[in-house]
Amino acid sequence: MVDIETRHQVYFANRTALVAYATRIVGSRETAEDIVQEAFIRFAPTSTDNGSQGLSPAYLYRIVRNLCLDLLKRRKIEAREEQGEPPFWSMPIELPTPEDIVVVTDEIRRISSVLDALPMEVRIALEMHRFGGYTLEEIAAHLNISVATAHRHVRTAMMRVATTLAGDAS
Repeated sequence: MVDIETRHQVYFANRTALVAYATRIVGSRETAEDIVQEAFIRFAPTSTDNGSQGLSPAYLYRIVRNLCLDLLKRRKIEAREEQGEPPFWSMPIELPTPEDIVVVTDEIRRISSVLDALPMEVRIALEMHRFGGYTLEEIAAHLNISVATAHRHVRTAMMRVATTLAGDAS
């Protein structure tokens, strides 16, 4: 069993240097003193048998260093949480108003009527590109047309949709 009195002597002989060491790491003398006090509690427990390694000043410095790094890590996490937005689940949901629903429904109805009026090949090209995420090359291969024609079909359909929505808005 290691002599508790010997641990106290090692601690008190190095206390001033430990506070200075911790101050350099955490940037605050008050915080450094708290950390060194915590290190003492961990260094000199009432019943332990760490052998001679537990009596070395290097072991005490390691305890202080680890406590400082833990504190800095905790501060970093807390700062990140404070800067961020509140979690999505704590935010109130903004429900659309009945007027918003009517506007969107009306736009969908107009777009649907434009798509119904398009030639089948043009409509398929637009749906594959905009809704399916297909490339122009894939559309051309599926429809057995050139890439330039696939591009023209998609552009034509998009222009008709945009013109219809812009014309109705004004």
